[in-house]
Amino acid sequence: QVQLVESGGGLVQPGGSLRLSCAASGRIFRFNTMGWYRQAPGKQRELVATMTSGGSTNYADSVRGRFAISRDNAKNAVYLQMNSLKLEDTAVYYCVVQGYWGQGTQVTVSS
Repeated sequence: QVQLVESGGGLVQPGGSLRLSCAASGRIFRFNTMGWYRQAPGKQRELVATMTSGGSTNYADSVRGRFAISRDNAKNAVYLQMNSLKLEDTAVYYCVVQGYWGQGTQVTVSS
């Protein structure tokens, strides 16, 4: 079992920044992929970014160049730095580790 606790969501104006954090506990494998997904109202859940334990990253085209994923293997934590936020980034963001999903954190971009 893996437990995930997300934090860092909130309300931000267009062009602003937020940093999401996710702390994982439980049976964490040494080699794994950590990532972030999001789901906007009325839309399907989509991948935002992933990062392997070796440091390889993958980003959705819509966030590449604006978002940056990072992780701290010693802390079993993954982060998502979100810059230049747009209205369409509004969604519930989920941390995913080894197939386990966090409870989600709301990000709202609004003027």
